[in-house]
Amino acid sequence: MAAGTGLNPALEYHIVNSLGWQNLRPLQQSAVAPIRSGADCLLVAPTAGGKTEAAIFPLLSEMVESNWSGLSVLYVTPLRALLNNLKPRLDGYGHWLGRTVGLWHGDVSDGERRRMLADPPDILLTTPESLEAMLVSRRVDHHALFRGVRSIVIDELHAFAGADRGWHLLAVLERIQRLANQPIQRVGLSATVGNPDQMLHWMQGSGAAAERPSRVLLDEVAANSAPPEVTLDYVGSVANAALVISRLHRGEKRLVFCEARAQAEELAFELRQRGVTTFVSHSSLSADERRQSERAFAEARDCVIVATSTLELGIDIGDLDRMIQIDAPRSVASFLQRLGRTGRRPGTARNALFLATEPATFLRASGLLVLWGRGFVEPVVPPPSPRHIAAQQLLALALQEGRFGAGTWPEWWSGLGVMDDAAMVLDHLRAHDFLTEDSGMLFIGPEAEREFGRRYFMDLLTSFIADLELKVVAGRREIGSVSPLSLAGHRTDSPKPLLLAGRAWKVESVDWERHEVLVSEQPEKGKVRWPSAPIAEGFEMVRASRDVLLGANPDVTLSKRGVDRMAGLRDDLADAVDHDGLVLSRGAKELTLWTWSGLRANETLLSALGYPDDAGADNLNIRLPLHFGIDDIRRADVETALPVISPEAVEGLKFSAALPPGLASATLAERFVDRTGARDIVAQKIVIAAARE
Repeated sequence: MAAGTGLNPALEYHIVNSLGWQNLRPLQQSAVAPIRSGADCLLVAPTAGGKTEAAIFPLLSEMVESNWSGLSVLYVTPLRALLNNLKPRLDGYGHWLGRTVGLWHGDVSDGERRRMLADPPDILLTTPESLEAMLVSRRVDHHALFRGVRSIVIDELHAFAGADRGWHLLAVLERIQRLANQPIQRVGLSATVGNPDQMLHWMQGSGAAAERPSRVLLDEVAANSAPPEVTLDYVGSVANAALVISRLHRGEKRLVFCEARAQAEELAFELRQRGVTTFVSHSSLSADERRQSERAFAEARDCVIVATSTLELGIDIGDLDRMIQIDAPRSVASFLQRLGRTGRRPGTARNALFLATEPATFLRASGLLVLWGRGFVEPVVPPPSPRHIAAQQLLALALQEGRFGAGTWPEWWSGLGVMDDAAMVLDHLRAHDFLTEDSGMLFIGPEAEREFGRRYFMDLLTSFIADLELKVVAGRREIGSVSPLSLAGHRTDSPKPLLLAGRAWKVESVDWERHEVLVSEQPEKGKVRWPSAPIAEGFEMVRASRDVLLGANPDVTLSKRGVDRMAGLRDDLADAVDHDGLVLSRGAKELTLWTWSGLRANETLLSALGYPDDAGADNLNIRLPLHFGIDDIRRADVETALPVISPEAVEGLKFSAALPPGLASATLAERFVDRTGARDIVAQKIVIAAARE
């Protein structure tokens, strides 16, 4: 170990002698000084880039040398599975220095929680929802528990920042900051993103306004490493993808990403039919099934694990030989995260094989790879107007403190952006008895009890709505869960087999009251469905697909099938693109404007046009009545337009019941609008298809 790492000498000793490391990685070394100084830091590196150690080693050093006592570090991740995976590793690091690590989430027993409350660990691994539960629980003295917190590590920050869970986390952290005896340092760990400086500023919360010292630390190795080996192939079906995977890279460990749970199940079944040792991991499998799959895969050699984005995050599944992508992820950032799973061993290269099962997904993969070749990575943008989270926070504060001042509540969030519209939200909560007032103090009201009070207000602790699923049980073994859609048309005399955990199951009985399906394994292939909605692709991704049709080629290896499919796509969609501008084609009943701008931009433009009768939009185009012309498009006022939001979508917004209906709809509309993309459409030259030779 090189001298002068800046870490505690005892920790240095164990890094060399217990881990066998000769040196810290560049990111780990560069993080020591700024983290030990107390600055807020964002550490950006691919999967398996050593970010956890880069954060924890300096904090452990500071903990020992500055004599921190009690619970002093919170380590927050979005997934329980990731916490379970981290716990043994951090236990070992803490043990070297006589420090303890605790684990607190929904699967941790009451007995273990009581033990931690009696003797708090130095480092606590948890989720935002569990932090919220601790704050509002009557069994937890949150003032005593959190008063010594000095640092918070937020792992997989990019996964939080792009969703409401990020706003919820920041709001919870502000409440914990108010309970602490000192300013709390924030350390974020993230995969590669397009806007790290903005993400750090967002993560700081009220610390940004207070101008707390902050640093972005980027992984230097990634930029200098060997170029990855990427291949794009067209196979035409999931069954053909399984055939290719079964014949390629035998003897190697392969991680296969699918974009949907149903597709992952189908692929896993097809691979097993071809004699491939196959494991499965996705969010609707039971925790035990996922753990068994991930553990078996980590210990095996000649095998495949089929997963959705759940394995995109930093769960350790050992060294990989190959990453295979069925169809295409929805962002370059996601691809980079998955690509980073490979090339970890000396002498190996990062690699990816794309197997497209449909022409549309082949085009999407081609566009994504063109963007990647240009060095583009999407910025992570927190959802705007989180008014429903403000409502949740006000109700949660009433549970936490028992009551709060009608005029002093802003002090709990110190100007955090999530509470910008909180005064308007609070007026609604008071007017509709979600909160009641007495002598200037606000308490939980009868309407909040009715709407959210079930199971000790458990519904109030999470920022998202989970779809109803039925538990699937074989004997005493819980396999996972399926949507009721999978049992649509189920008849006891002729049951449809289910597909789950990569195996087919005969439905023996369905208990709708207990939400439970009893099954037994069978050889015949089954099917499974989960709810899905149209996916709004990003403007840059869709425009890159247009660039491909106009001749841009991804700088990767194209298989012979891929070359043929590319030529076929360019021929099939020749009338939808033009080098001179966007194409407007006239059909017998409607006009089609090929915008190649994504669903959000297209819906924004339709709104600006007044949502004409029979108009429609998808990611690639908008359809308009025949009487519309180019001048109508040019005059569209996209600066004030907001897409129309369906009542079903409003019902799917968590805590929408605590907002005025109009405000809930406006919140979703402001999140769906894409004025930048709509402006681009209006400004583009439009080419009339019929006028071309």
